[in-house]
Amino acid sequence: MDIELVGNLFMFAGGIGMFLYGMNIMADGMQKSAGSKMKQLIGYLTRNRLLAVLVGAFITAIIQSSGATTVMVVGFVNAGLMTLVQAVGVIMGANIGTTITAWIVSLGQLGDAVKVLKPEFYAPLLVGIGAILVLFSKKPKKKMLGEIIVGIGLLFLGLSFMSQSISPYTDAPIFSKAFEVVGSNPLLGILIGIIVTALLQSSSASVGILQTLAINGVVTTNAAVFITLGQNIGSCVTAIISSAGTTRNAKRAACMHLLFNIAGAVIFGTAAFILFILRPSLAVHNITSVEISLFHTFFNIMCTTIMMPFGGLLVKLSGMIIREKSQDEENATLEASDSYAAELSRHFDNRILEQPSVAVNRALSEVVIMGNLALDNIKYSAKAVINNDQDMIDKVIETEHKVDLYEKYLTEYLIKVNNLSITEEQHLMINNLFHAIIDIERVSDHAENMADLAKYKIENGITFSQHAMEELKALYEKVVVSFSEAVKAREKLSRIAAENVCRIEDEVDAMEEELRNKHIERLSSGLCKPSNGVIFLDTLSNFERMSDHANNLADCVLEELEQKNR
Repeated sequence: MDIELVGNLFMFAGGIGMFLYGMNIMADGMQKSAGSKMKQLIGYLTRNRLLAVLVGAFITAIIQSSGATTVMVVGFVNAGLMTLVQAVGVIMGANIGTTITAWIVSLGQLGDAVKVLKPEFYAPLLVGIGAILVLFSKKPKKKMLGEIIVGIGLLFLGLSFMSQSISPYTDAPIFSKAFEVVGSNPLLGILIGIIVTALLQSSSASVGILQTLAINGVVTTNAAVFITLGQNIGSCVTAIISSAGTTRNAKRAACMHLLFNIAGAVIFGTAAFILFILRPSLAVHNITSVEISLFHTFFNIMCTTIMMPFGGLLVKLSGMIIREKSQDEENATLEASDSYAAELSRHFDNRILEQPSVAVNRALSEVVIMGNLALDNIKYSAKAVINNDQDMIDKVIETEHKVDLYEKYLTEYLIKVNNLSITEEQHLMINNLFHAIIDIERVSDHAENMADLAKYKIENGITFSQHAMEELKALYEKVVVSFSEAVKAREKLSRIAAENVCRIEDEVDAMEEELRNKHIERLSSGLCKPSNGVIFLDTLSNFERMSDHANNLADCVLEELEQKNR
């Protein structure tokens, strides 16, 4: 084999690797930069389908893959964060957002007036500037910007390598013959597009490679059109694979993406086939990189415009293909597992990890839910021990089971999130969320301790005096406010709420000591039975420890606020 050919093969392989790696680094930097806005964007989906389309386009423009966006949507639907009606808009928008990479690749072919934009001219400079920002900047935002710049530079260098490795062979008959065959056989072109995109796991990357061939003048218009249609269908493969083992609705979300792209390929493929028969000179015209970008963008925008009014039909079709379980299957599933555990496991869908910033926000939301469960348990346990209420004891036990499950699933999920590419601020928050779930679980444990005290009271016919009950209620009210403010501080990153918790903690400590001393005096003077006194003092102790854990939550929030203000 000719040594030059081997060298060019190596250069082409290196170019593909550099292109994919650059795209990955660029997307990673953009995700970190836009991460804080992701939660707000998802919230916009509830408004209307057009906003959902825009959000889908924006997210895909950031992560550079419509397949990855759809995987994320499958995770959201599986976790119950998004309905199918909302999902269909995001899926449509994802196809539009994926066209941005094609336009970046096209910069080198925009004409003599903008030769300065050619990748080989400024790509090395971009890598140099970006590397300096990443290595020497101390501010996280500048480091993120550096990652984006390095990614763009490597992407362009990869394109340049691929182009240089192919250029010596552009006059070879095999190229013209291959694209002549593909152009005359639409199904073959679509199949090639599907296979290449499925292997690369990114339609942006496969379109980029097609554009590299076009830059060297070897791609015909008809071949490019049919391959591009196949690339859109191929982007569905990742989401379809990822939907295995999910809920019916999550599978339907992946199915809608496939139906949408197949419908677009059928409509535009048929129209293109007829056009090429009527104008054969257009079919064999050598297409440029810019023209591929134009077609890719036009195709996806028109598909979305045509299909948007039929979003409801896509939802219905996906429901017909992915049918509901029969009642017997549903009952068998529920009998085979803890239904709450099964539901909770869907909250921590691994597909959400595709978007690190969203995964961080999801973790925070679940910690807040866990915190509110523990808050409910404080209320149930107080009513149980003060009023000797058996129903409240049962509720404490049921809620404690839920809190324990949350601790298990959240711990596993936070470990995964902590290993993602996230900012220093987010790492600190995740570390503090680890501490938070421990504190929240301990609060629920103290509630269970109080339920045990209530059970002992009921079994032994023990009741508190009116005065003792009023004292416990006063302390309980402070503890409820303290823990409620702690959960609010954690959710909103609120300094005011966190400082309120610290203030109330001092009040609870003082009140607990005062009530303990008063009760010891009542015991000493014979106004209270020793058996009653032990339960009363244990209840005080449990309340005080609940307040301590609320204070721990607040301290973590204040630490994050200090880090943010540095």
